[in-house]
Amino acid sequence: MGATIKDIARETGLGLATISSYLNGRNVREKNRIKIEAAIEKLHFEVNETARGLKTNRTRTIGILIPELNNVFCAEIISEAEDILRQKGYATILCDCRTDPAREREAIAFLLRRRADGLMVMPTGENGEILKTFLRRKRPVVVLDRKIRGLDADCVLVDNEDAAKKAVDRFRAAGHTKIGLITGPQDIYTAAARRQGFQAAMADAGLEVSDSMVVCGDYTIQGGARAMHKLREEEPEITAVLVANYEMTIGAMIEINESGIQIPEEMSVIGFDNLEFAKAVAPRLSIITQPTREIAREAVDLLLTRLSGDAGRPTQTVVLPTDYVEGKSVGVRAEEVRTAPSDERLSDRIIPGT
Repeated sequence: MGATIKDIARETGLGLATISSYLNGRNVREKNRIKIEAAIEKLHFEVNETARGLKTNRTRTIGILIPELNNVFCAEIISEAEDILRQKGYATILCDCRTDPAREREAIAFLLRRRADGLMVMPTGENGEILKTFLRRKRPVVVLDRKIRGLDADCVLVDNEDAAKKAVDRFRAAGHTKIGLITGPQDIYTAAARRQGFQAAMADAGLEVSDSMVVCGDYTIQGGARAMHKLREEEPEITAVLVANYEMTIGAMIEINESGIQIPEEMSVIGFDNLEFAKAVAPRLSIITQPTREIAREAVDLLLTRLSGDAGRPTQTVVLPTDYVEGKSVGVRAEEVRTAPSDERLSDRIIPGT
């Protein structure tokens, strides 16, 4: 017969309440934690999760549902969230719905059948009806990178409108007036918010934005390449472009390179996310970065707070700031260079970034 919690109590001299707190992922004193872990190792103690789940109606399992497993932004959040949850004594079940609403519904039904205690989800669109099935069963939901109308759930996102404004301001500082945007599907909250921020920043600068200056892609590398090609065909006078998604940034850069366009002499570019990719591109890419670790930490904190019994408090929306990382892909508009004083030395037609 395996060791029990009472055996650990006898071995450590600690009370059952203290040991139970440790096993349930709550904080205990460091010296007690060391004693308990040593006893668990010595006695080969194993928690019977099935029995505990039947008794407490908890499985200590969290469902994580994302639209694309190969999306770098998603992967970074998942990695951090899984680490934190494991440290707190929770297992995770990861579901990739391939940006397919039908798969998403199937995944949520699966997680309900597996009796997941809570759900972290990056929905495929704005329809939150399927998520309400989790909430109706008193299981908390935290929405990542989205805000869904009519869904009374906690959410964590970044200031998407300000992210687009940062990019427009940087382009304007370099003298650009013909600025394009490649963004995502407009039924996705973040894509719509980035477009709104872009258009507001352009309006504040007194610059017009025609429909053809904004191209909506599909958050894929191929979609980014197609969007960049379309933008250049329909708006050949554009001298700068913001690509508001990482995968589409890669695609846009492929299209630019294959077209023989020089960056930043002929086209200035600001992309989204992944500092490593930005460093690998020549010239180094200027990017808007999202705080993926902070997003994960805030989401886990909201979820565990709900699970701890604070279910009656109002839902919260946590909005985190983005950051602009300067590279060398934003140059001075050619017209600005030609009007510079003749005694000013300009070996390149750009102002290098840091």
